[in-house]
Amino acid sequence: MSDSTQEKIATLQALHAQIQSSEEQALKKQHAKGKKTARERLDLLLDPGSFVEFDKFSVHRCDHFGMDEKKILGDGVITGWGKINGRPVYVFSNDFTVFGGSLGEVFAEKICKIMDLAVQNGAPVIGINDSGGARIQEGVVSLAGYADIFYRNVQTSGVVPQISVIMGPCAGGAVYSPALTDFTFMVEGTSHMFITGPDVVKAVTGEEITFEALGGADTHTRLSGVAHFAFPDEAECLENVRYLMGFLPSNNLDTAPAYPASDPADRCEESLNSFIPDNPNKPYDMHTIIQSVVDDGIFFEVQGAHAGNILTGFARMDGKTVGLVANQPMVLAGTLDIDASVKGARFVRFCDAFNIPLITFVDVPGFLPGREQEHGGIIRHGAKLLYAYAEASVPKITLITRKAYGGAYDVMCSKHLHADINFAWPNAEIAVMGSDGAVQIIFRRQIQAAADPAAEAKKLTEEYKAKFANPYIAAERGYIDDVILPAETRKYLIRALEMNKSKRETRPKRKHGNIPL
Repeated sequence: MSDSTQEKIATLQALHAQIQSSEEQALKKQHAKGKKTARERLDLLLDPGSFVEFDKFSVHRCDHFGMDEKKILGDGVITGWGKINGRPVYVFSNDFTVFGGSLGEVFAEKICKIMDLAVQNGAPVIGINDSGGARIQEGVVSLAGYADIFYRNVQTSGVVPQISVIMGPCAGGAVYSPALTDFTFMVEGTSHMFITGPDVVKAVTGEEITFEALGGADTHTRLSGVAHFAFPDEAECLENVRYLMGFLPSNNLDTAPAYPASDPADRCEESLNSFIPDNPNKPYDMHTIIQSVVDDGIFFEVQGAHAGNILTGFARMDGKTVGLVANQPMVLAGTLDIDASVKGARFVRFCDAFNIPLITFVDVPGFLPGREQEHGGIIRHGAKLLYAYAEASVPKITLITRKAYGGAYDVMCSKHLHADINFAWPNAEIAVMGSDGAVQIIFRRQIQAAADPAAEAKKLTEEYKAKFANPYIAAERGYIDDVILPAETRKYLIRALEMNKSKRETRPKRKHGNIPL
């Protein structure tokens, strides 16, 4: 080996040693805060030994404010690709110990490169965020870097899944990229997202608020709906990112991975025949129905802490991924409100973008009434769910378990929104409204004129129930394809999915629709 070659090898080894030294210092700083380093997080996320790094020798180009003397290899973000359960993914992981994880020109270029490769090669993008926001020393160049990423988030949307993992502060421009991605994970106690921090809030509004109350995991998973999942520590969080990926296809031209099913496709669940309470106003837990019919009772719920009156999540039926949407009678009687409509609509659109069939469980008495809802725009927000279902061209299977009243019946993937198969249980009620309310409107004068108004109302209500509070009027017109025994629900759902697995639907050509945002 020549002296020249030995010298070059020595230079490379010295650079690797420099990177290693920086990471050892970072390890101490991060661990002192109860956090893992950028590289440790990638080790937890990816299959062992699968990570291939890009641009490890990159440094920033800023010479202002003494930055020319602070050039750190990698520039604060680790990028590359690896595998999760043998499937390729592209990743980036912010290093908070380098300039507070702030984003500059080179930092952004590294992320843009792996996003472009992800689209080119049809693989998901997972970003681990731990950043103070824009790098102030680089000025508008750093803002341009954010915009370059945002543009790619939008162009990538619906092409490959995009996952954001928040593992530290995420402030200012740093929060918009996660908001544009498909799913956001947070860690309790150490993750924070906000446009402006507590100090700015106090200076502008006079309000004093903590980091946790302003933008912590509980705030964003329960109240704002910005985040979809929260877990107690980083290891559990990243393990669940891996778990979610098992339900998703790699891109919009692919299908989600299928697994051999140990749960018989024709399994009956006799308990469902007596599960619905006789009292139509008595709540029950829709989780129980879902878990009774999906493979092995496993339901991976999405946004479980937010808008609990509607359930969304993934499961498998006969080994294949399905997206589930369900009214939850345990919360607000299962009514649709603003938050539930938005939550359901976004989930439906994700499933449609990535070829995931939709199963909808319906028990909905209507939209939530009231001044707060009307003034908040329930008409516009409720229309989002309607739009999402009507737009979706994946297989759509609907089951009415109990109530389906008024406009909410239409919105919850009715036959009129081109659901492919619509089932109902024999106790289902499909009507404009509940029997009591309908009778008071239709027969108001007759009831008032009766010798015993209460008895007359009761008699008329029973007659109305006998005629309309059942699924057979809708079934006569083909709005319901079959009325099935609850115990046989799993078998019917799997058969319906099998029948529709090669579904093709032609729509009018257009640039895009105008969803009521």
